[in-house]
Amino acid sequence: MKLLRLKINDPKGFRSLQPGFEYRFRSEWDLQEEQGFAPFVCAGPNGSGKSNLLEALAAIFYHMECIYLENLPDSFRYEVDTNTGGFRSERGTPDGFEIEYLIRPQDGFKISDRQAHVRIVKQSGEAPQWFVLNHSEKEGAQDMIIGPTLARQLLPDYILGYSSGENEILSLPFFKMRFIQFDEYWQALRQQLPYPGRPESRLVYLDSGFSQAILLCNLLFQDADALTPFRDDVKIEELREFRIIIRRSIEIADSQVSAFGSQDENKRETIEEIVRNHPALSAIEDESQSKRYHVNLVHLLDGGDASDKIIPRLMRCATCWYLDEASDRLYLDYRVNDATRQAFRENFDFEVNHSPIALFQAFQVLLTLNLFSVSDPLKADLYQSDSHYVSETVSTLASDERIMRFKFVKFRKTDVAEPMMLKNLSDGEHQLLHTLGLCLLFKNTQSLFLLDEPETHFNPDWRANFVSRLHQSFNGSDGQEMLVTTHTPFLISDSRPEKVLVFNKVNGVVSVSRPDYNTLGASINKITMATFGKRETIGGHAQALLDGLRQRFEQGEDKEQIIAELNRQLGDSVEKVLLIKTILDAGSDNGGEGQD
Repeated sequence: MKLLRLKINDPKGFRSLQPGFEYRFRSEWDLQEEQGFAPFVCAGPNGSGKSNLLEALAAIFYHMECIYLENLPDSFRYEVDTNTGGFRSERGTPDGFEIEYLIRPQDGFKISDRQAHVRIVKQSGEAPQWFVLNHSEKEGAQDMIIGPTLARQLLPDYILGYSSGENEILSLPFFKMRFIQFDEYWQALRQQLPYPGRPESRLVYLDSGFSQAILLCNLLFQDADALTPFRDDVKIEELREFRIIIRRSIEIADSQVSAFGSQDENKRETIEEIVRNHPALSAIEDESQSKRYHVNLVHLLDGGDASDKIIPRLMRCATCWYLDEASDRLYLDYRVNDATRQAFRENFDFEVNHSPIALFQAFQVLLTLNLFSVSDPLKADLYQSDSHYVSETVSTLASDERIMRFKFVKFRKTDVAEPMMLKNLSDGEHQLLHTLGLCLLFKNTQSLFLLDEPETHFNPDWRANFVSRLHQSFNGSDGQEMLVTTHTPFLISDSRPEKVLVFNKVNGVVSVSRPDYNTLGASINKITMATFGKRETIGGHAQALLDGLRQRFEQGEDKEQIIAELNRQLGDSVEKVLLIKTILDAGSDNGGEGQD
C-alpha cells in the first residue's frame, strides 16, 4: 500500500486539522524514484498536528471497515445506499474526506497496472464513493459500482496502531473495533452461529494487553535472522516458557439468559428451557436452592481433541495442561523447545501462508473476550464517542477475572545467567520489542502502520539505529506504508527529504512541508536548528548560566575570572567556545588600542 493524498472535507475539520487540510504524500516522480520500504517521518513542535494526521487515517479506515463489515452491533444505525451498493453509517469522524492510495488487489480485479489507484471520496452526510482510476475498463472507472466484496479487496490488509504515550484519540478507533469484535463473537455465541475463529475486522492496536501476544508469536515462529534486533539490542536469546490461563465460564444474571433463547418471536421459552436447549448455558443451585446461571464464554472456541478450534489447537501445542473444574479454568503450560515450535507451526501456520498471524489472531479473539464485563449502554456510548478519555470509562479487569491472560513468560538473555520474566525488562526494551515485533508480525502484508512516537524511551544509540531496525524487520518487503511521529533528529537524518513531513501550526492553521535541505545524513545539529527551530546545542539551564557569565563579562568583570568560571561550570560546547573566543578577542582589541 502507498498513500498518495489525503484531504479533510468535513466542515468541522478534524482535531487540529482545519477544513480543507490536504497533503500529497507522493508525486509521480517520487513513485518512479522510490525503492523499497521507507517510513514517512512526521516532525515538528508539540501541538503542531503530527498525531492528528495519524488519527485521521485511523478514523477513516475504521469508518470504512464499519461500512463493509458483515456483523455490526445493534447500536449502529445504518442504511443501504443503492447508488454505491455499500452501507452508510449514521456518523463518521471525520465525516468528509478524500483519500487516494495504491494497493495490489486480489485476483479477479482488472487493472491496467500492477497496483490499483484507489480514490475514496466522502462528503459530509453522504455515503463514500469509490473510484479505481486505472481500472482496465477506463470508461467505466469513474462510474463503477463497488460493493462490499470488491471494496474489502481494495482496503489495506491491516491498519496497525501504536502509541507510546497517552494518545487515546489514536487508539479510540481501534478500541471501538475491539468491542465490535466482541459483539460479533457474543452474537454468534447467543444464537449458536458458526464462528471462524478470527476477527472479521482488520484494525489492530498494540497496547499492554496485546504486547505479550505480539512477542510470543514472533519468538515462536520467526527464524534467528529475523530476530536479530531482539538479540542484538535487547539481548533476548530464546523463549523458555510461558503459561496461558483461560477462564471458561462467567456468571450471568437471570435477565441475560433470555438473550440466548430462540429468535422466533412467536416461540416463548422459559429460562429453564433456554438453559436446557443452549449448550453454552448451565444452572447451579446454591445452598438456598436458588439457581445461578453460567455461560461458557469460550464454547465456540472449544471442541474435541481433533478439532480445528482455537483451544484444542493450543492444547495440542502445550507441554502439559490442567482443567480446574472448581474454578472452571484451563491452565496451559509451555516449555519451549524445537518440538514446541514445530507444534505451533503445524497447528497455526496453515491458514496464512506459514505466518505467525494465525496464532496472533487466536490470541486476539481470546484477549477480546476480556471485554465481557462492559455493559451494552456503555458500549453504545463508546461507538458514538470521540472522547479523549476512553481508559477512564472502560475499566480494566483484575487479572484473575479475565477470560484469557499470559503468565510466567520467561526467556533467556545473553547477559543474564538465569531465565528472566518479561515484566523485568525496562520501558525502552519493551518499546523496542513492541514496535519491531509489530513490524515482524505483519511484514508480508499490505498494511498501514501508524506509530506515534515509538522511540520515546530509547537511548541515543537505539534512536540512531531505529530506522535501520525497521528496514531490517521488513527485510526487503515493500508492500507496507508507515507513518512515524517523532521529536528525534536521528529518524530525520536517516530519511530522504521527500519522506520527511515538517508540521507547523500558525493561527490555528496546520501546514505540512518538506525540508528545504537534504536530510539524509544531515547532522543532528543541522536538523535540530532547521526542523525543530532550536539553535542552541545545550540545555536551557546551561544556556542560562552561560548567558549570566556573558552578562558579567559585558559589565566589565575580570576576563580571566569569567573564563575560569566557564571552564569550571560548563562542559565543552559550541556556545562555550564562542563565548571564550569573544572574551579573548575583546582582550586583544583592548591590548592593541593601549599600544597605540
